[in-house]
Amino acid sequence: MTATHYSLVGDIGGTNARFALVERGSFQPRAIEVLACGNYRNLDHAVTDYLARVGVSEVGEACLAVASPVTGTRVRMTNNHWCFDTDEVRKQFRWRTFKVINDFTAMALGVPHVPEEHLVHVCGGPGDSRRARLVIGPGTGLGVSGLVPINEGWVPLMTEGGHVDFAPTDEDEMKILRILKARFGRVSVERILCGQGLLNLYQAHAEIQGVPAALDAPEKVTAAALEDNDALARHTLRHFCELLGRVAGNGVLTLGGTGGVYLCGGILPRFLDFFLESPFRNGFEDKGRMRPLLEATPVFVVTEPYTGLLGAAEALTNPEV
Repeated sequence: MTATHYSLVGDIGGTNARFALVERGSFQPRAIEVLACGNYRNLDHAVTDYLARVGVSEVGEACLAVASPVTGTRVRMTNNHWCFDTDEVRKQFRWRTFKVINDFTAMALGVPHVPEEHLVHVCGGPGDSRRARLVIGPGTGLGVSGLVPINEGWVPLMTEGGHVDFAPTDEDEMKILRILKARFGRVSVERILCGQGLLNLYQAHAEIQGVPAALDAPEKVTAAALEDNDALARHTLRHFCELLGRVAGNGVLTLGGTGGVYLCGGILPRFLDFFLESPFRNGFEDKGRMRPLLEATPVFVVTEPYTGLLGAAEALTNPEV
């Protein structure tokens, strides 16, 4: 079947590529398929297989979100072997347009299209819909973006906010900074607020307490914390949540993001109940004279699994992208 009234959208990470179709004028992905990147030589092979799977011979245009820097027409994936030229791929598939955007930019663009049932309220008041929104999420790294409202739309901000300095606020955190500085030199918040960062934080707390760091993977730290039989793991995960709150609060103050904070990515939904009872809120709101501003800013955990696809669909018609 030929379906040039369809567009192709994708969200491509290091391990998996998520593809979907959207109809012209729609932001709702359909025919979603998740393909393992390792099973394909390059992007074009995966696209060809996806279109065959869903019974569509061609589409009119495409937008892909990729987990890598996007400059020029050459895209080299950060965490897998795919490398492609956007002009060559566009000509190969005869697409009218082909956009490639950063995956966290797509995450931000998708946030306004997430259904309410996939937004879990954490804290904060109604906010101000006329103001910017902060989008932040720990995953492989710490993604940070923003959405600035314009007439009938949004401008996404492409930032490297995950690489701001880690700023200790007490003696234990000064010790953590010294421990991580000895390992990494400069210590950004991403050294703590991501999957590997959770393990870094766990190992630093173990060193401070003078006990063995028995766990060797972030998912093991999370599991032990949730089972409530490992005091070190539980303390580490609570501290992780508090630090995320502090960084998110800093982001609101910097961006003027009183339109709301949207916590994205795959990590937080795995321990949502723990997170909601964690010191995140205290870290977020503890801004001295600015506390009322933070208390009025709503914070949500985004549980929609395909936010990146929603953002890629938005980017197709968004002239600011």
